Amino acid sequence: MNDPTQVVVQVIVVAFVAALVIFVIVTLAKSIRIIPQARAGVVERLGRYHKTLMPGLNILIPFVDRLRPLIDLREQVVSFPPQPVITEDNLVVSIDTVVYFQVTDARAATYEIANYLGAVELLTTTTLRNVVGGLNLEEALTSRDNINGQAPHRARRSNGQVGHPGRQGRAQGHRPAALHSGLDGEANARRA
Repeated sequence: MNDPTQVVVQVIVVAFVAALVIFVIVTLAKSIRIIPQARAGVVERLGRYHKTLMPGLNILIPFVDRLRPLIDLREQVVSFPPQPVITEDNLVVSIDTVVYFQVTDARAATYEIANYLGAVELLTTTTLRNVVGGLNLEEALTSRDNINGQAPHRARRSNGQVGHPGRQGRAQGHRPAALHSGLDGEANARRA
């Protein structure tokens, strides 16, 4: 029969081999990363930016490198709630906005700004207020193409360093409720 010490040694050896196999599997799982198409991953080595992973198979140093959450590099469409904007003639117009933007630099989107989606919303609001603020009510309601042409150009100049320029934006003006009847009466008077 087996000596009790041999049984204990065999159990210890089996446990050690099992632990070693599990360690090797975990190490391989942490070192091989597959990044899907149209995504990018930011790698930190010991807490500091190391590199940006592009789509495909990537090898990391396990327990030293850490992959941050993946960044979507596709063009994104975001609709923001209506924003009140004051025109040149001091009337408030509510403007709906839809912004098309794309992250072009995953490192900048990760480290240079805390919330890039919130920044896009605030930048869009500010840009629209600047553009529409230089127009009177009639121009703001009728020159949508002019507003849509100026807003993305101004936004690109403002946020180019962060790495997610707005490719285009669409604004739709809404007349203030108090002016509906007055403007409709004015339009009817012109027709008469």
